Amino acid sequence: MSNNNDKNPAEAAGYAAAGAGIAATVGGMGLAVGGTAVAIGAAPVIAAGAVVGLAAYGLKKIFG
Repeated sequence: MSNNNDKNPAEAAGYAAAGAGIAATVGGMGLAVGGTAVAIGAAPVIAAGAVVGLAAYGLKKIFG
């Protein structure tokens, strides 16, 4: 188990930024349902990327 001495907010922020950057690069998607289409802005895609980046950081901490 990890202890409180191995917490690294800068590393966590790096993972979040990397996830957000990848999501921003891939971004620009839309949702098409029943013959109508709605564009999804960049902000939710970037936020989701940051969450995925933080999840990757968490997995690294668990297994690393």
